[in-house]
Amino acid sequence: MIKFFRKIHLWLSVPFGIIITLVCFSGAMLIFEPEITRAIKSDVYYTADSAGTPLPMGELMETVKASLPDSVKITGVTVFADRDRCYQVNLSKPRRASLFIDQYSGKITGRYERLGFFSTMFKLHRWLLDSANPHGGGVAVGKLLVGISTLIFVIALISGVVIWWPRARKHFRRSLSISCIQGWSKFWKGLHVAGGMYALVFVLAMALTGLTWSFNWYRTAFYAVCGVEHTPRNFAQAGSNQKSDNGNSRGEGRGEGRGEGRGKGRGEGRGGHRRSEFGRWQQVYEQLAAANPGAPQITIGPETASVTLGTTGNPRAADRYEFNRRSGELSLTSSYSQATEADKLRGWIYSIHTGSWGAVFTRILWLLSALLGASLPLTGYYIWIRHLRRKKEH
Repeated sequence: MIKFFRKIHLWLSVPFGIIITLVCFSGAMLIFEPEITRAIKSDVYYTADSAGTPLPMGELMETVKASLPDSVKITGVTVFADRDRCYQVNLSKPRRASLFIDQYSGKITGRYERLGFFSTMFKLHRWLLDSANPHGGGVAVGKLLVGISTLIFVIALISGVVIWWPRARKHFRRSLSISCIQGWSKFWKGLHVAGGMYALVFVLAMALTGLTWSFNWYRTAFYAVCGVEHTPRNFAQAGSNQKSDNGNSRGEGRGEGRGEGRGKGRGEGRGGHRRSEFGRWQQVYEQLAAANPGAPQITIGPETASVTLGTTGNPRAADRYEFNRRSGELSLTSSYSQATEADKLRGWIYSIHTGSWGAVFTRILWLLSALLGASLPLTGYYIWIRHLRRKKEH
């Protein structure tokens, strides 16, 4: 039986090992992308001086609107708990577009742009640098290879445990040691065997959750095992699909219809002066901030708002609100506590895959584990080639 698992472990790992290394390494590089990006582009993400009082949100949005072409609309603004963070203004296009404005000076500091390194790492991690949407409806080969390699990685990890266990029962402590004084051969073997055991639970968690983005059949089965019926995404599970909530197209459509499509009777105030479409945003924000002190971020959009909770271990957990754009009257429309189980599970899958469920500590742990996961195929190749050389010599 052990010989069978050895063959499975070897002959599945050899052809896919390099891809597994690339996927694990690129995933590790993305874990601290937000912090690194903000540090490198601090002049875009942070205000020059946060000592004063923020300008009214309506005034800030009008400043942004004046800088945009007519075809681009503001879909929302995200305010962070950190007073030094600039407001992030979400735009209708291109997809996930946004820019930042200093709420104290009213200066637009820049647009959201993924750093080139992280853009490459993301494409490598998801699609092996292939296209996400191939022309002509063809197969996304890169995505498929990532999915197959991740599945192979899961099998390799499990078969590795089966191979490791018989020896571990007799010499448990030795099987979990990595020698740095007995030569490179012992070191690489220890890193492969013991390192694999140390990272096992964490890389398995990453792989098993990551597969939900690769295969529809796996996603359905994963949800079923968790006792949840897979359903299309519900915006009640509002969260950050980038670094903030980028707004809601439904909310934007409604705002357009009510504020502009019905003519001057409702689009203008008394005296013929046009009422700003952002007129109640500041009021709504102040109400939500007072009711949710310490919320990591609050996003206001046309007639909708969301408050990211930040206390459940799921960074995408949020409460969803609607408000009357004329009076500012606010009502809770979807509480995270009442969200569907599928929406909650979807958020947890993301937080477990990225290690964000336990803040900085788990992300550091995920980073080290992903790097160890990336090393496993390489050390495995070393052990295999060395074994072939010895066999040839004898």
